[in-house]
Amino acid sequence: MPGTLIIGDHLNGSVRDITKEMIGAALSIKDRLGGPMIVALMSENPGALTGAVNLQGVDQIVTVKTAGDHFDPHVYEEAALKLGERFQPKVILCGHTVNGMGCAAAVAARLGAGFASDVLGLDVENGELVATRGAYGNKVNLEVSFTGRDIVVLALRGATFPVPTAVGNAQITGVDVDFSAVTANMQHKGYVEAPPSNIDIAKAEYILSVGRGIQEKNNLPRFEQLAERMGFTFGCSRPIVDAGWLPKPHQVGQSGRVASSCKLYIAIGISGAVQHLFGMKHVDTIIAVNSDPEAPIFNVATYGACMDLFELTKELEAQFN
Repeated sequence: MPGTLIIGDHLNGSVRDITKEMIGAALSIKDRLGGPMIVALMSENPGALTGAVNLQGVDQIVTVKTAGDHFDPHVYEEAALKLGERFQPKVILCGHTVNGMGCAAAVAARLGAGFASDVLGLDVENGELVATRGAYGNKVNLEVSFTGRDIVVLALRGATFPVPTAVGNAQITGVDVDFSAVTANMQHKGYVEAPPSNIDIAKAEYILSVGRGIQEKNNLPRFEQLAERMGFTFGCSRPIVDAGWLPKPHQVGQSGRVASSCKLYIAIGISGAVQHLFGMKHVDTIIAVNSDPEAPIFNVATYGACMDLFELTKELEAQFN
């Protein structure tokens, strides 16, 4: 019976959070969608990863042995295609991550499946899958159905779906996939680690972000220290990262990270371009500080202060000394 196939994502020998979140998403619709929940793990030693995904709702864990541990889009695409053909699931789930986006659309195209990316909600209506995703620069939520499609491929947004806490009792099955066709003309040579960071914008509950309004890099430590004293995670807009002032993990926005867990967001010197709003406009309480009364950030702010940001910063420093 058709069910759900989850393409597991892992890094450096550990299953990534998005894989467990996909299990939670699949569990939320499992009874209404029907069929088994299958998690596929592709790795040089996939057996070492099975314990981390043996969670509530998982019926079967499929292991596929590959030549290396690191993600290779062509290998994952081929494995997902073969597993999709073998198990005939109703839905295939990937993460809306760099890895997932490297293969999800290609898998959908080759299977003739329906497809949606950046999915933040799942439902089943009259036996048919309905996905919710952001649209128009994340200004609205759009419900997408897939009439006439036997299989649907979805890329799920991270830090959105709850992770099951109970341990499952999944059957573990090894599946052989022939990768010779995709490895004959190309070879994965290695993986370059991103610069280390203890910043996780997606999980932060309180964020203080800065933008071009802080004027120069020399002012950056002042705001970083303020964020630390307030107990906030320090974020920024894209121009700060593009200028090389802060590393990528600090960036909030469409090409950075979505502040999925944030309860209070303070935007200092950020004009509010659409790409930045994508990452934070959903937050319940937004405080914006900008000297430009026409700044778009004020359109989404709960509270706004049109003033010299350095004057307000001085007052905050006095309160949090």
